[in-house]
Amino acid sequence: MTKTDQLHRYLFDHHQVRGELVQLQQSFRQILAAQAYPAPVQRLLGELLTATSLLTATLKFEGHITVQLQGDGPVKLAVVNGDHRQQLRGVARWEGLVPDSNQLADLVGKGYLAITITPDEGERYQGIVELSADSLGKSLENYFAQSEQLATRIWLFTDTHAGQQLAAGLLLQALPAGNAEQENDFAHLETLTDTIKAEELLHLDAHEVLYRLYNQEAVRVFDPQDVSFQCTCSREKCEQALLQVGRDEAYDIVKEHGKVEMHCDYCGQHYRFDAADLQTLFNNPPTLH
Repeated sequence: MTKTDQLHRYLFDHHQVRGELVQLQQSFRQILAAQAYPAPVQRLLGELLTATSLLTATLKFEGHITVQLQGDGPVKLAVVNGDHRQQLRGVARWEGLVPDSNQLADLVGKGYLAITITPDEGERYQGIVELSADSLGKSLENYFAQSEQLATRIWLFTDTHAGQQLAAGLLLQALPAGNAEQENDFAHLETLTDTIKAEELLHLDAHEVLYRLYNQEAVRVFDPQDVSFQCTCSREKCEQALLQVGRDEAYDIVKEHGKVEMHCDYCGQHYRFDAADLQTLFNNPPTLH
């Protein structure tokens, strides 16, 4: 049985090239469960989730990464947050009818791709590229060409099997300090990887996929890393937000609506506060640790 929600890193012994393979089921489904996303938005979120997992695995430090699409099309925003522990969450916002298309321009329109890297220690970095490609994978490859100047190819796939959503992806990247020989190596491995079929990457065991692609290469595959959905919302964070709003405004909301309601778009969780909750909160505010 294929083990899913895992990321596999691998290196080639005789080529200065690295690779990553990720297959997602449960984490993808948990993100989709938060809202009734149209099918094209589900596919886009699956690709974005997969891409963020692959990019998170390129981080050489502890920290967070945010991959965000924003444009003037039906899908106004799609964003996925991840960290070095491969804990991911994501959300999308759309307006009106969303065309049943796999073309990025049809969904997002004119816009940009922003990648924000926030180390636990150190400076925050953000890279932005215009959405000029037809797919998310090509847009990310453009990002690497502009910001990292490393030869990079990305393959992203989503599908629905027996009513359940699946997502998977591959990343192939040249290691720094390249030369003409390394360029040839990358082109060779890129050609091999480009033979991957969606059904193979989505349904076969990761090691079987790697064997089919690179059975004539010396490949070192590292222990897999689990990928999971992880939302950071909590009742305590909602309480801090209410304290920022202030006693008078919070009580005005309760007076008008009977309660204060907060909703997390990432996981679908609802938080409710009535007058008694507010009295307890403002009379005995929690201490931040």
